[in-house]
Amino acid sequence: MELRHLRYFVAVAEERNFTRAAQRLHIAQPPLSRQIQQLEETLGVQLFERTARPLKLTDTGKFFYSHAVQLLAQTAELESMTRRVGNIERSLSVGFVGSTLYGMLPKIIRRFRDDHTTVELSLHEMSTMDQIRALKDGHIDVGFGRIRHEDANIRRVVLREEKMIVALPQGHPLSALKPVLSLQDLVHETLIIFPKAPRPSYADQVLAAFHDRALKPRRIYETREVQIALGLVAAGEGISIVPSSVHGLKRDDVSYKELDDPSLVSPIIMSMRKLDESQDLREMLELIYRLYEEEKIDYVPVTDEERGRS
Repeated sequence: MELRHLRYFVAVAEERNFTRAAQRLHIAQPPLSRQIQQLEETLGVQLFERTARPLKLTDTGKFFYSHAVQLLAQTAELESMTRRVGNIERSLSVGFVGSTLYGMLPKIIRRFRDDHTTVELSLHEMSTMDQIRALKDGHIDVGFGRIRHEDANIRRVVLREEKMIVALPQGHPLSALKPVLSLQDLVHETLIIFPKAPRPSYADQVLAAFHDRALKPRRIYETREVQIALGLVAAGEGISIVPSSVHGLKRDDVSYKELDDPSLVSPIIMSMRKLDESQDLREMLELIYRLYEEEKIDYVPVTDEERGRS
Protein backbone atom coordinates (compact mmCIF):
# COMPACT_ATOMS: atom_id res chain seq x y z
CA MET A 1 0.00 0.00 0.00
CA GLU A 2 1.38 3.41 -1.04
CA LEU A 3 0.51 6.98 -0.09
CA ARG A 4 -1.11 7.54 -3.48
CA HIS A 5 -3.58 4.77 -2.63
CA LEU A 6 -4.57 6.72 0.49
CA ARG A 7 -4.94 9.97 -1.47
CA TYR A 8 -7.07 8.25 -4.11
CA PHE A 9 -9.23 6.54 -1.48
CA VAL A 10 -9.81 9.76 0.49
CA ALA A 11 -10.80 11.63 -2.68
CA VAL A 12 -13.36 8.97 -3.63
CA ALA A 13 -14.68 8.77 -0.05
CA GLU A 14 -15.16 12.56 0.12
CA GLU A 15 -16.58 13.03 -3.38
CA ARG A 16 -18.72 9.86 -3.12
CA ASN A 17 -18.33 9.53 -6.86
CA PHE A 18 -15.48 8.10 -8.98
CA THR A 19 -15.91 10.65 -11.79
CA ARG A 20 -15.71 13.69 -9.50
CA ALA A 21 -12.84 12.15 -7.55
CA ALA A 22 -10.91 11.56 -10.78
CA GLN A 23 -11.45 15.20 -11.78
CA ARG A 24 -10.24 16.35 -8.36
CA LEU A 25 -7.12 14.21 -8.69
CA HIS A 26 -6.57 15.18 -12.35
CA ILE A 27 -6.45 11.56 -13.49
CA ALA A 28 -8.71 9.41 -15.66
CA GLN A 29 -11.50 7.44 -14.00
CA PRO A 30 -10.52 3.88 -15.09
CA PRO A 31 -7.03 4.03 -13.49
CA LEU A 32 -8.59 5.45 -10.32
CA SER A 33 -11.09 2.59 -10.14
CA ARG A 34 -8.26 0.08 -10.62
CA GLN A 35 -6.20 1.70 -7.84
CA ILE A 36 -9.12 1.50 -5.40
CA GLN A 37 -9.77 -2.12 -6.36
CA GLN A 38 -6.06 -2.87 -5.88
CA LEU A 39 -6.19 -1.23 -2.43
CA GLU A 40 -9.18 -3.37 -1.42
CA GLU A 41 -7.41 -6.51 -2.66
CA THR A 42 -4.27 -5.59 -0.71
CA LEU A 43 -6.27 -5.06 2.48
CA GLY A 44 -8.58 -8.01 1.85
CA VAL A 45 -11.68 -5.93 2.65
CA GLN A 46 -14.43 -4.04 0.86
CA LEU A 47 -14.23 -0.28 1.44
CA PHE A 48 -17.20 0.92 -0.63
CA GLU A 49 -20.79 -0.17 -1.18
CA ARG A 50 -20.74 0.15 -4.96
CA THR A 51 -24.45 -0.52 -5.39
CA ALA A 52 -25.34 2.61 -3.41
CA ARG A 53 -25.92 5.93 -5.15
CA PRO A 54 -24.19 8.12 -4.20
CA LEU A 55 -21.26 5.88 -3.30
CA LYS A 56 -21.14 4.88 0.39
CA LEU A 57 -18.38 3.65 2.65
CA THR A 58 -18.72 0.32 4.39
CA ASP A 59 -18.15 0.29 8.16
CA THR A 60 -14.62 -0.91 7.44
CA GLY A 61 -14.25 1.90 4.92
CA LYS A 62 -15.31 4.50 7.51
CA PHE A 63 -12.67 3.19 9.92
CA PHE A 64 -10.01 3.24 7.21
CA TYR A 65 -11.01 6.76 6.09
CA SER A 66 -10.58 8.31 9.55
CA HIS A 67 -7.06 6.91 9.87
CA ALA A 68 -6.12 7.64 6.24
CA VAL A 69 -6.96 11.32 6.71
CA GLN A 70 -4.78 11.50 9.84
CA LEU A 71 -1.89 9.73 8.13
CA LEU A 72 -2.01 12.06 5.11
CA ALA A 73 -2.08 15.10 7.42
CA GLN A 74 0.94 13.79 9.33
CA THR A 75 2.75 13.13 6.04
CA ALA A 76 2.10 16.69 4.85
CA GLU A 77 3.32 18.01 8.22
CA LEU A 78 6.48 15.90 7.98
CA GLU A 79 7.16 17.18 4.47
CA SER A 80 6.76 20.84 5.49
CA MET A 81 8.92 20.35 8.58
CA THR A 82 11.66 18.61 6.58
CA ARG A 83 11.68 21.44 4.02
CA ARG A 84 11.97 23.94 6.84
CA VAL A 85 14.85 22.11 8.51
CA GLY A 86 16.65 21.97 5.17
CA ASN A 87 16.10 25.65 4.46
CA ILE A 88 19.35 27.54 4.98
CA GLU A 89 17.63 30.95 5.25
CA ARG A 90 15.71 31.01 8.53
CA SER A 91 12.22 32.44 8.44
CA LEU A 92 9.24 32.49 10.77
CA SER A 93 5.70 33.10 9.58
CA VAL A 94 3.22 34.32 12.21
CA GLY A 95 -0.57 34.25 12.02
CA PHE A 96 -2.66 36.40 14.36
CA VAL A 97 -6.24 37.49 15.00
CA GLY A 98 -6.72 41.25 14.86
CA SER A 99 -7.70 41.73 18.51
CA THR A 100 -4.31 40.43 19.72
CA LEU A 101 -2.66 43.52 18.21
CA TYR A 102 -4.06 45.63 21.04
CA GLY A 103 -2.21 43.61 23.66
CA MET A 104 1.40 42.46 23.87
CA LEU A 105 1.80 40.96 20.41
CA PRO A 106 3.38 44.06 18.77
CA LYS A 107 5.95 44.29 21.58
CA ILE A 108 6.64 40.53 21.31
CA ILE A 109 7.26 40.85 17.57
CA ARG A 110 9.52 43.91 17.95
CA ARG A 111 11.58 42.30 20.72
CA PHE A 112 11.91 39.03 18.80
CA ARG A 113 13.12 40.90 15.70
CA ASP A 114 15.64 42.83 17.79
CA ASP A 115 16.95 39.63 19.40
CA HIS A 116 16.94 37.50 16.22
CA THR A 117 18.19 39.67 13.40
CA THR A 118 18.95 36.67 11.17
CA VAL A 119 15.33 35.43 11.25
CA GLU A 120 12.97 36.79 8.59
CA LEU A 121 9.63 37.37 10.35
CA SER A 122 6.38 37.76 8.38
CA LEU A 123 2.90 38.52 9.79
CA HIS A 124 -0.47 37.34 8.48
CA GLU A 125 -3.84 38.37 9.89
CA MET A 126 -6.20 35.39 9.91
CA SER A 127 -8.87 33.79 12.06
CA THR A 128 -7.97 31.08 14.57
CA MET A 129 -9.52 28.37 12.39
CA ASP A 130 -7.61 29.63 9.34
CA GLN A 131 -4.44 29.56 11.45
CA ILE A 132 -5.01 25.87 12.23
CA ARG A 133 -5.34 25.08 8.53
CA ALA A 134 -2.33 27.23 7.63
CA LEU A 135 -0.19 25.52 10.28
CA LYS A 136 -1.09 22.06 8.95
CA ASP A 137 -0.44 23.18 5.36
CA GLY A 138 2.93 24.67 6.34
CA HIS A 139 1.92 28.23 5.35
CA ILE A 140 2.62 29.65 8.83
CA ASP A 141 4.81 28.45 11.70
CA VAL A 142 2.99 29.87 14.71
CA GLY A 143 -0.41 31.42 15.36
CA PHE A 144 -1.92 33.65 18.04
CA GLY A 145 -5.67 33.29 18.44
CA ARG A 146 -8.51 33.10 20.93
CA ILE A 147 -10.52 29.95 20.08
CA ARG A 148 -10.07 26.76 22.13
CA HIS A 149 -9.95 24.29 19.24
CA GLU A 150 -8.52 20.81 19.66
CA ASP A 151 -6.59 19.24 16.78
CA ALA A 152 -4.37 16.18 17.07
CA ASN A 153 -1.74 17.78 14.83
CA ILE A 154 -1.56 21.11 16.67
CA ARG A 155 0.11 22.00 19.97
CA ARG A 156 -1.64 24.82 21.80
CA VAL A 157 -0.30 26.90 24.70
CA VAL A 158 -2.76 29.09 26.60
CA LEU A 159 -0.64 32.16 27.38
CA ARG A 160 -3.14 34.14 29.41
CA GLU A 161 -6.84 34.62 30.11
CA GLU A 162 -7.70 38.20 29.21
CA LYS A 163 -10.57 39.87 31.04
CA MET A 164 -13.59 41.01 29.08
CA ILE A 165 -14.80 44.57 29.65
CA VAL A 166 -17.74 46.63 28.38
CA ALA A 167 -17.35 49.45 25.86
CA LEU A 168 -20.10 52.09 26.23
CA PRO A 169 -20.92 55.35 24.42
CA GLN A 170 -19.55 58.29 26.39
CA GLY A 171 -22.22 59.46 28.85
CA HIS A 172 -24.29 56.26 28.67
CA PRO A 173 -26.52 55.80 31.77
CA LEU A 174 -24.80 52.48 32.57
CA SER A 175 -21.52 54.35 33.08
CA ALA A 176 -22.85 55.85 36.32
CA LEU A 177 -24.98 52.87 37.41
CA LYS A 178 -22.35 51.16 39.61
CA PRO A 179 -18.58 50.60 39.76
CA VAL A 180 -18.71 47.33 37.83
CA LEU A 181 -21.41 45.90 35.60
CA SER A 182 -22.92 42.44 35.16
CA LEU A 183 -24.19 40.82 31.98
CA GLN A 184 -27.67 41.15 33.46
CA ASP A 185 -27.22 44.93 33.33
CA LEU A 186 -26.63 44.73 29.58
CA VAL A 187 -29.56 42.62 28.35
CA HIS A 188 -31.70 45.62 27.37
CA GLU A 189 -28.95 47.03 25.15
CA THR A 190 -28.01 46.35 21.53
CA LEU A 191 -24.94 44.11 21.73
CA ILE A 192 -22.36 44.75 19.01
CA ILE A 193 -20.24 41.63 18.39
CA PHE A 194 -17.22 40.94 16.17
CA PRO A 195 -16.01 39.46 13.96
CA LYS A 196 -19.07 38.71 11.84
CA ALA A 197 -17.20 35.95 9.96
CA PRO A 198 -15.59 33.47 9.86
CA ARG A 199 -16.99 31.56 12.82
CA PRO A 200 -16.35 30.26 15.42
CA SER A 201 -14.69 33.42 16.72
CA TYR A 202 -14.48 35.85 19.63
CA ALA A 203 -18.12 36.74 18.88
CA ASP A 204 -19.16 33.22 19.89
CA GLN A 205 -17.31 33.56 23.21
CA VAL A 206 -19.34 36.67 23.99
CA LEU A 207 -22.64 35.07 22.97
CA ALA A 208 -21.81 31.94 24.98
CA ALA A 209 -21.25 34.08 28.08
CA PHE A 210 -24.84 35.32 27.87
CA HIS A 211 -26.24 31.91 26.95
CA ASP A 212 -24.49 30.17 29.85
CA ARG A 213 -26.23 32.56 32.23
CA ALA A 214 -29.65 32.12 30.58
CA LEU A 215 -29.50 35.72 29.33
CA LYS A 216 -30.36 37.13 25.91
CA PRO A 217 -29.45 40.64 24.68
CA ARG A 218 -32.32 42.69 23.26
CA ARG A 219 -30.64 42.89 19.85
CA ILE A 220 -27.46 41.57 18.26
CA TYR A 221 -25.50 43.68 15.78
CA GLU A 222 -22.66 41.84 13.98
CA THR A 223 -19.71 43.67 12.46
CA ARG A 224 -16.37 42.79 10.90
CA GLU A 225 -13.80 43.85 13.49
CA VAL A 226 -13.18 45.60 16.77
CA GLN A 227 -12.44 49.07 15.37
CA ILE A 228 -15.79 49.16 13.57
CA ALA A 229 -17.52 47.86 16.72
CA LEU A 230 -16.01 50.72 18.76
CA GLY A 231 -17.00 53.23 16.10
CA LEU A 232 -20.59 52.00 16.31
CA VAL A 233 -20.45 52.18 20.10
CA ALA A 234 -19.22 55.78 19.85
CA ALA A 235 -22.13 56.55 17.51
CA GLY A 236 -24.57 55.30 20.13
CA GLU A 237 -25.62 52.19 18.19
CA GLY A 238 -25.10 49.91 21.16
CA ILE A 239 -22.53 48.50 23.56
CA SER A 240 -19.78 45.93 23.00
CA ILE A 241 -17.88 43.44 25.12
CA VAL A 242 -14.20 43.63 24.25
CA PRO A 243 -10.88 42.20 25.51
CA SER A 244 -9.42 44.44 28.22
CA SER A 245 -6.35 45.24 26.07
CA VAL A 246 -8.65 47.27 23.82
CA HIS A 247 -8.78 49.79 26.69
CA GLY A 248 -5.46 51.02 25.33
CA LEU A 249 -7.29 52.51 22.33
CA LYS A 250 -7.88 55.93 23.81
CA ARG A 251 -11.16 57.38 22.50
CA ASP A 252 -12.94 60.40 23.92
CA ASP A 253 -16.29 59.07 22.71
CA VAL A 254 -16.08 55.59 24.31
CA SER A 255 -15.86 54.64 27.99
CA TYR A 256 -15.04 51.25 29.48
CA LYS A 257 -16.43 49.44 32.52
CA GLU A 258 -15.27 46.24 34.16
CA LEU A 259 -17.51 43.19 34.55
CA ASP A 260 -18.21 41.63 37.93
CA ASP A 261 -17.64 37.99 36.91
CA PRO A 262 -13.95 36.89 36.94
CA SER A 263 -14.81 33.94 34.69
CA LEU A 264 -15.60 36.33 31.81
CA VAL A 265 -12.29 35.99 30.00
CA SER A 266 -10.99 35.38 26.50
CA PRO A 267 -7.83 33.27 26.15
CA ILE A 268 -4.78 34.19 24.13
CA ILE A 269 -3.49 30.96 22.64
CA MET A 270 -0.19 30.26 20.88
CA SER A 271 -0.51 27.41 18.36
CA MET A 272 2.24 25.41 16.67
CA ARG A 273 2.55 22.18 14.74
CA LYS A 274 2.75 19.18 17.04
CA LEU A 275 6.11 18.01 15.71
CA ASP A 276 7.71 21.46 15.48
CA GLU A 277 10.61 21.60 17.95
CA SER A 278 12.41 24.54 16.36
CA GLN A 279 14.67 26.68 18.53
CA ASP A 280 13.02 29.86 17.22
CA LEU A 281 9.61 28.86 18.56
CA ARG A 282 11.04 27.83 21.93
CA GLU A 283 12.80 31.18 22.22
CA MET A 284 9.65 33.07 21.21
CA LEU A 285 7.68 31.31 23.96
CA GLU A 286 10.39 32.09 26.52
CA LEU A 287 10.40 35.73 25.35
CA ILE A 288 6.63 36.00 25.83
CA TYR A 289 6.86 34.85 29.45
CA ARG A 290 9.76 37.26 30.11
CA LEU A 291 7.74 40.18 28.73
CA TYR A 292 4.72 39.24 30.83
CA GLU A 293 6.98 39.26 33.89
CA GLU A 294 8.51 42.62 32.93
CA GLU A 295 5.09 44.20 32.35
CA LYS A 296 3.62 42.53 35.48
CA ILE A 297 0.84 40.98 33.39
CA ASP A 298 -1.00 37.95 34.74
CA TYR A 299 -0.47 34.84 32.62
CA VAL A 300 -1.08 31.11 32.71
CA PRO A 301 2.05 29.48 34.21
CA VAL A 302 4.05 27.27 31.89
CA THR A 303 3.21 23.57 32.30
CA ASP A 304 5.74 20.84 33.06
CA GLU A 305 5.26 19.59 29.50
CA GLU A 306 6.06 22.98 28.00
CA ARG A 307 9.00 23.46 30.39
CA GLY A 308 10.38 20.14 29.13
CA ARG A 309 10.12 21.35 25.55
CA SER A 310 11.90 24.65 26.25
